Amino acid sequence: MSYEIRADYGQRYLFPPSLEEWVGEDHPARFIREFVDALELEELGFGVRSSRDGRPNYAGDLLLKVWLYGYMSRIYSTRGLERACREHVSLLWLTGMHAPDHNTLWRFWRDNKAGLREVFKRAVGLALEWDMVGMVLHAVDGTKIAADVSKRRAWHREDLEKLLERLDGVLEEAELEVEGAQQYELGEYRLPEKLQDAERLREAIRDALSELDRANRDHLHPSDGDARMMRCEGKTVFAYNAQAVVDAESGLVVAQEVVNEESDRGQLTGMLEEVEQVVGETAERTVADAGYGSGEELTRAGERGYEVVVNLGETVNPRGNDKEFHASKFAYDAERDCCVCPRGEELSFERTKLGRHKRYRVRVYRCHHWRRCAVRWQCSRDKRGRMIEIGPYHGALVHQRVKQREPANREALEKRKVIVEPVFGVIKHVRGFRRWTVRGIEGVKTQWSLVCTAHNLLKLRRKWGAGMQMPT
Repeated sequence: MSYEIRADYGQRYLFPPSLEEWVGEDHPARFIREFVDALELEELGFGVRSSRDGRPNYAGDLLLKVWLYGYMSRIYSTRGLERACREHVSLLWLTGMHAPDHNTLWRFWRDNKAGLREVFKRAVGLALEWDMVGMVLHAVDGTKIAADVSKRRAWHREDLEKLLERLDGVLEEAELEVEGAQQYELGEYRLPEKLQDAERLREAIRDALSELDRANRDHLHPSDGDARMMRCEGKTVFAYNAQAVVDAESGLVVAQEVVNEESDRGQLTGMLEEVEQVVGETAERTVADAGYGSGEELTRAGERGYEVVVNLGETVNPRGNDKEFHASKFAYDAERDCCVCPRGEELSFERTKLGRHKRYRVRVYRCHHWRRCAVRWQCSRDKRGRMIEIGPYHGALVHQRVKQREPANREALEKRKVIVEPVFGVIKHVRGFRRWTVRGIEGVKTQWSLVCTAHNLLKLRRKWGAGMQMPT
């Protein structure tokens, strides 16, 4: 006869249940314990309490285990971690039935940002010891993550200037009324209370505009001055640019960083240097998308001996032969100081000017044979003849175009999107990390480090579950 299973709330046990039996041998909590116990926290920069006076404090390794467990379990807030320490059986086992509150957890975070970032490097070091990092092909990319602030409470120069203009008009009329009243009335005549509030608002707006001038920005948030307006998931919001370098063989993040630059253009060599610092060397080949296609960065990478392949994009390196007179088809002759068009005509030097990004000057070359050219209108609509700009890093772009003709490099570029973009997809959509929960550049650097550490530890746990031992 079948029956339904129900909870028996009056059940008694001869022996009390053991947490050891409720946490499996391959549970992530057991892996976290072994990983943290193998670390020398003082060497990593974690603070250690030296005084024995006062209330006993929680050990640093215990709190680190809680933070790592939380990020591996999609718990990103201190209050969420506090609840989990009381409710999750695996955390009860990991903490030995202790339950640090959210203030304790936050103070540990606040005082050990540098140490928490070092834990990421130790996780990558463990992956190297276990021979999980291929070092053949790496991919670098960035993703925008919204800041923990509201766009509506930010300072926007255009809006502030319009509001200030309206306030100036209102207050100017009120001041004229005051002057007129003083001519006919004795005693002091004051602005009404509402207009006094407007005066205070005007001073606040002027202070905000001064702050924007000092920061040389048009948008600034008073609660998080490091955040910048960026395009993030279809909206323009205050955000940070999270960078990562991912190994093609294992899917591990081997280097990570956070910047508040809206563009990836200046991040290539910095991320490769980060890989060198964490791993000891760069991969045989590193690929990146068009956002990293800066001639300046490609030049620096070449000078440092980094092997990079960057998708220059259709505007710089068009595919196929349908764009016969694209700028990339004009050869630059430095010795003769001229450019040569696909038909063999020379474009002579005309002048120098600031480049599009206004960081350096470019040399301008112009065609003076356009009157007798049979394809002048196919080549350019400029009535003065075709113009070509040559920047100081032109050679690096030409070298990159040549490299991308090699089948192996083209194949590596095709793999880029399936190496690094799935990592961002898992972090944002599977693990639910779509917004920073802390403010300031140092805070988000630490949080991104923990997010990437948790991503790597989840992969390392599988290897550990298959029998790999922690180094002694």
